[in-house]
This record gives sequence, C-alpha cells and structure tokens, in this order.
Amino acid sequence: MLHFHKAELSDAQEVAQLINSAYRGESSRAGWTTEADLLDGLRTTTQEIASIIQREDAFVLVGVLRDQIVATVCCERQDAYGKNIAHLGMIAVKPTLQNKGHGATMIQAAEAMTLREWRVVGFHMAVITLRTELIEFYERLGYTRSGEFQDFPKNSSLWQPKVEGLNLEYLVKIIQRKTQLAYVGLD
Repeated sequence: MLHFHKAELSDAQEVAQLINSAYRGESSRAGWTTEADLLDGLRTTTQEIASIIQREDAFVLVGVLRDQIVATVCCERQDAYGKNIAHLGMIAVKPTLQNKGHGATMIQAAEAMTLREWRVVGFHMAVITLRTELIEFYERLGYTRSGEFQDFPKNSSLWQPKVEGLNLEYLVKIIQRKTQLAYVGLD
C-alpha cells in the first residue's frame, strides 16, 4: 500500500529520476506509459522539481512504498475563468510497478488533497494525443476530452521529438457540488 506525502527539497533528485525513468529512455519500456518512441531526452530536471516544491501554489505529491518514492503527481493551482482548478502533471509510477493501480491511487490522492487544501472546482491535464491508451485510462478516472489542443512544447535542451506534429489535448474533470455544477473552462 502506498503512503503519501508532499515532496521536500531533499526528494527533488529522486523525484526527477523517477519521472524521467517512467517517461523516457529504455527504463521506461518496462511500463506501459513510456514516451520512448515519441521523444528522446529528459522529461524534467532536479532543478525544475525543486522549484515546484518551493512554490506556494504547487506541490509534488509522492507515493512511497517500502521507504522508496515510486509514484508522483505534480499539482499546480491555477485560475480558469475566475475559478480555482488544479493542473495535474508529471504523473509517474516506477515502470516495474505500473499496472498495479498505483497511478489511479496517486491521482485520487492528489485530487482529494487539492480539493481539501485549495477547494478546487475541477482538474485538468495535458496528454499527447497519440497516447490513446493513456487518454482512455484517464477517461476511466472521470476525465473527459476538452477538444482543446496545443502544439507540443519545444525544449531542445531537455527533449527532442522523434515524430513530427506532436500535439497535446487537455482533459478535464468537473466536480459536482450538491447545489451547483462547477465547470472548468480552459483558455
């Protein structure tokens, strides 16, 4: 069973290594969430993770199993049309532990924590459109396709695309309150 806590600065390197191993390179092929056929390079750096950990409007939730960080979700509070929302990103599970429910558990824990601490009205995330199996996974967790797309960001210092025309689609999850339906709109 995973135990959860917010990452501290001393966790930044381990978190970055986990995220990179789950997204890119040969180690990522041990799991089903690899982007190794789409992108070369790194997903993040220790410095980026440290800067997120230090922000007031963000945190990195880690899942710990037997004293080892094995899962992460980056949570960022954002404003969309005057409403508090949480952007979830860098969702990663150690490749050899994928397909055991840890990803869903991490997302649910992140949703619960951001609901409690930030009183968000919904969640959103960006997923590479070619990742249909990942989009289907998020749909099973209650996320819907927004129909809003953006070009995959360029960051040649970290990653290089292996395929042309990569795009991201935003997925959203709306929280229903007892007396109202809150809608998370995207720019």
